[in-house]
Amino acid sequence: MTQHFVVALAYDQLCTFEFGCTVELFALERPELGVDWYRFAVCAAEPGKLRAAGGISVEAPYTLRVLDKADTIIIPGWRDPDEIPPEALLKKIRTAYARGARFCTICSGVFVLAAAGILDGKSVTTHWRYAEQLARRYPQITVVPDALYVDEEQIITSAGSAAGLDMLLHLVRKDYGVKVANRVAQRLVIPPHRSGGQAQFVPRPVATDESGRLSKLLDWIRKNPALDHSLRSLAGRAAMSERTLQRQFSQLTGYSPYDWIIRERVASAKEMLEGSTHGLSHIMELTGFGSEESFRRHFRRIVGTNPITYRRQFSKP
Repeated sequence: MTQHFVVALAYDQLCTFEFGCTVELFALERPELGVDWYRFAVCAAEPGKLRAAGGISVEAPYTLRVLDKADTIIIPGWRDPDEIPPEALLKKIRTAYARGARFCTICSGVFVLAAAGILDGKSVTTHWRYAEQLARRYPQITVVPDALYVDEEQIITSAGSAAGLDMLLHLVRKDYGVKVANRVAQRLVIPPHRSGGQAQFVPRPVATDESGRLSKLLDWIRKNPALDHSLRSLAGRAAMSERTLQRQFSQLTGYSPYDWIIRERVASAKEMLEGSTHGLSHIMELTGFGSEESFRRHFRRIVGTNPITYRRQFSKP
């Protein structure tokens, strides 16, 4: 393709890592690839002094006017999801979108596009910490909380921090093909494609209720994942009716008792895969799965990858 013009936004309280990923991918010359590589520029999203994480000062050589010429606009994580970006920036984003410019966001950068109103009816992702907040504030957007990135053609969004590299490599793959993307990944010393989604990285939630009865039950289930937990036995242990248990369980955790227990069993299995040498069949028994097939199926559904791959990626050396 002819030289594609990529512009990255810089603003006060800029995320240094995410911005650095963008610079690493697009600003470096890559003559070894034998392709007409991207042109790259940095644009100040607002006037005044720009400070980045780590005490770094950033001097952007271009103003918002350069967005009128950009083919792809990259937005690193926005400094505060609760802060509406400057209207001058949002106006430029709407204009660039209307003329067909491509947008890529990393982490909370998606909040900038949401504020500009160009995400309605689209599927997006963000860091798992912000997914619920994004969905609540912009109900007209479909938030995919487990994805590393979501490609909607003109708009590509990614999860937090390092997931930006997955998305940017995906961008190179779309623009130049698999062979070039693989060579770029080799130079970065990262895999050209990571399996699974960000569900691999989400910690176990801690749920509490006012009376403490249900919280105590949840703690007990976590300590005894291998037991055969029926709705009747759990209701008896919590001194509740089955109907009350189901209702309170859903209110507290967002899941039915069965779904929550499956997720807790998978969470326990993840911990064992990370920190033990137990075989899959032994982990299956310790976590209460009835068969290896059931274990593998639920693990892939919830985590987004299989147990063997997960252990290879996260087990302690």
